[in-house]
Amino acid sequence: MEFLTIEHLCKLYGSGENQVTALDHVSLTVEKGEFAAIIGASGSGKSTLLHAIAGVDVPTSGKIYLDGQDVYGGNREQLAIFRRRQVGLIYQFNNLIPTLNVTENITLPVLMDRRNVNQERLDELLELLGLQDRKNHLPNQLSGGQQQRVAIGRALMNAPAVMLADEPTGALDSRNGQEIIRLLKESNKKYRQTLLLVTHDENIALQADRIITIGDGKVIQDAKIRKPWPAVKKTPFGKRMERTEGQVMEL
Repeated sequence: MEFLTIEHLCKLYGSGENQVTALDHVSLTVEKGEFAAIIGASGSGKSTLLHAIAGVDVPTSGKIYLDGQDVYGGNREQLAIFRRRQVGLIYQFNNLIPTLNVTENITLPVLMDRRNVNQERLDELLELLGLQDRKNHLPNQLSGGQQQRVAIGRALMNAPAVMLADEPTGALDSRNGQEIIRLLKESNKKYRQTLLLVTHDENIALQADRIITIGDGKVIQDAKIRKPWPAVKKTPFGKRMERTEGQVMEL
């Protein structure tokens, strides 16, 4: 099922002789629950594409629809609400608030949205991220990998429809980087969230369902590697049905 639709997306910076085309009529669709890796050389436009989908970098022209909603079809306030509630954005650098502890950093998007914290979801995320015993620690009391886990928790706390990760392992060593990718893949399967990840790492890209290659602001290759995880199905007894190696198993 098409969940994210991008139509003839263009992004221009500057004007006249200094004008740069970051995105050049990009069109593509992404299925719900799909894990897509976006690769390309530096300056190819891959991060610009991700930020346009996130609602943080307004395109010059074209359309983006997320679950049927025109991302840029409303006013600024509606766009801000869209970013807070529908998008989880993870950067290379975690951008944690140094004076807030782990729990406060993770729940910040919910509090900014003036909503009550879902304690059950918070506890589930702390367990998923292995941060239960660090929940009262400040960022400077955490390792780099732990700080990036907090950033993932913050992005997941609002149960967004789509997760967007821009080089999330770029500032980490290989061991911590592998752990972050494992957590993103696990949340992709557990919560059935669409995941788009920008990376320079071929090994990371090959773990995705699909690899989209960007060059000079255009999609130059789009290769599907495997089918995305299907939507959760409930049995009459409430058990979840899960796919594994082309088969279905009960959890």
